[in-house]
Amino acid sequence: MPRPRNGRFRRPTLDDAVARYENRIAPLLAPEPKDPAGRRRVASENDTRVSAALGIVPLDTATRDELVPVDGHPDVRVRVYWPDADPAARGADLPILVYFYGGGFTIAGIDWVSWDARFRQRAHDAGIVLVAVDYAHAPEQRYPTQPEQCWSAFEWVRAHATELGGSPWRIAVGGASSGGDLAAAVTLMNRDRANHPIALQILENPALDLTIGHADMAGIAASMPGVIVRTAGRQLVRQYLGDDAGTARLPYASPLLAASHDGLPPALILTSELDPLRGDGEAYARALSDAGVAVTAVRFIGQTHGSLGCTGLIPAADAAHRLLIAELRTLHSADARRVESAR
Repeated sequence: MPRPRNGRFRRPTLDDAVARYENRIAPLLAPEPKDPAGRRRVASENDTRVSAALGIVPLDTATRDELVPVDGHPDVRVRVYWPDADPAARGADLPILVYFYGGGFTIAGIDWVSWDARFRQRAHDAGIVLVAVDYAHAPEQRYPTQPEQCWSAFEWVRAHATELGGSPWRIAVGGASSGGDLAAAVTLMNRDRANHPIALQILENPALDLTIGHADMAGIAASMPGVIVRTAGRQLVRQYLGDDAGTARLPYASPLLAASHDGLPPALILTSELDPLRGDGEAYARALSDAGVAVTAVRFIGQTHGSLGCTGLIPAADAAHRLLIAELRTLHSADARRVESAR
């Protein structure tokens, strides 16, 4: 809730840097059509055009694409990012981050310039192996295809960790928005199916309750009524889950609604004040804490759903990047005793 000032409640305000960024890119954005394939195509073109205008150039670091089989569902492509120009040597024992991009389950992917640049920068700055998962889009593919693809990718990474120059004992999972939903789902699937060690989960503005029951409209501008935001959210959810409303209550669809959060990995959760999904992220942080899971939750004031990805352009995004990198770098040393014990 906004805090009272002089006896009145103050509505949250947009960060000036975010406002300048939005004004800068607005003329570059072509309107997206309503059909899913057309919307996906135009959104990709917008990403390419905006990235070029902003001077976003991905680092020249080593990568390799692999195709991972998924039992009962389409295979999923993953891209391995190494921190330097050459792949890490086998057995280099680097931490690994398995990451799921955000795009409302319907757009985006690892080939988008903005996401590719972000993955390269994070792998380089943290000195880790990052494996980005190009899970399928809805509505062409619907739940449970996406969480099963993400689970298979996680299993593949663990099986090939040493070959990739990483450590099977220093694997983290992470995701943003819809990808945060999938990352949290993978931690539940892992607990239920295999209980492999996961050192950390990183959730950035995650969608975690697809019933839209925890959405927080307190920071939405008066020009964008909450009913419109909720309607748009439900349309995306329907494309992903289908018409059966009960599917949204399944734990691998809405991790926040799982019956138990015991035994999940430590978490870093980032939320933005002006993002309706802030309610999801902060409620999940409380659920994890109540279950005895170590969790750090950070709310960025004046930020929107997408602004924390704009490093080099918005100071708060730079701060979020430094926080994530610092957290990932702890995996280089913090798990050393556990690695030796496990061996």
